[in-house]
Amino acid sequence: MRPILGKGARVFVIAEISANHCQSFNRAVKLIKEAKSCGADSVKFQLYTPDTLTLDVNNKYFKIRHSKWKGQTLYQLYKKAYTPWSWFKRLKKIAQDQGLVFFATAYDKTSVDFLEKLGVDIHKIASFELVDIPLIKYMAKTKKPLLISSGMAAQLEIKEALTAARTSGAKEVVLLKCVSSYPASPSEMNLRTIPHMRKAFKVEVGLSDHTLGIAVAVAAVSLGAVVVEKHFTLSRSIKSPDSFFSLEPSEFKQLVENLRVVEKALGEVSYKLTPGQKKSKVFRRSLFVTKDIKRGLSFSEDNIRSVRPSYGLKPKYLEDILGKKARRALKRGSPLTFKDVA
Repeated sequence: MRPILGKGARVFVIAEISANHCQSFNRAVKLIKEAKSCGADSVKFQLYTPDTLTLDVNNKYFKIRHSKWKGQTLYQLYKKAYTPWSWFKRLKKIAQDQGLVFFATAYDKTSVDFLEKLGVDIHKIASFELVDIPLIKYMAKTKKPLLISSGMAAQLEIKEALTAARTSGAKEVVLLKCVSSYPASPSEMNLRTIPHMRKAFKVEVGLSDHTLGIAVAVAAVSLGAVVVEKHFTLSRSIKSPDSFFSLEPSEFKQLVENLRVVEKALGEVSYKLTPGQKKSKVFRRSLFVTKDIKRGLSFSEDNIRSVRPSYGLKPKYLEDILGKKARRALKRGSPLTFKDVA
């Protein structure tokens, strides 16, 4: 069986539904089906309640300053954005019937336990929870493949999170390069960090992408990303806490199509000629007679030249042949061979 994540698998494309269902079950179902039609491999939700994430307190510590979310507290935002837990069993079946991998980001032990009972195949640690080492250890004990987003994390924090995951039972971990800005600017992404992360932490690396558009995600795959996660909405005109940095179906479909092209193009390290290149070799340059040459006449740049096609001697022999004499009469347009040189 081909692995879902990492080496030996194709790029694993996740449609992050997040809050884009706007707490409509029917819209959540439509998002799942649209994600499938766009070529996604997986749909991901987020499993929390306002009370599992924060406190219902209205003081300066809990008020949001982000331009898109300001004017409310964290509790108020999460109350609008969360996915009702009663939906998950039905959503999982719908996704699996579509041939999609279904999973969710867990934010505390209760959500990990819930997802385990649900029977998900993958777990996810969000960037903001990367520093929650007890949660990582608890999740890793399931021995399920684990995605860890690295937004805001210093190298030491990443190392601590990976050590916690590995020592607690996680057999397969993929680190996701991430910039936790909403939306993130391409100039902030520093995608060259992807191969460095793979080498430094000895782990497969993917991308959790909050930039607008698809270019950054496509570029990440060319640098070795094995997972791409993008937020997905039916339309940015349907306002949700995440809609302003999410892809619409036509964009998501274009993303997947481009990722699959890049996968094919990456191939392997190879200097072998393809069948098409073998056929094209005939159009290389070689040495040809450019004027009729009588037997015994010297070869010069006036009567032989490097031109296409490749039926004559390779151009590298030109300097060796200049000044030598023709062994026989040669017609203009004849390929030059060593048999023609006295």
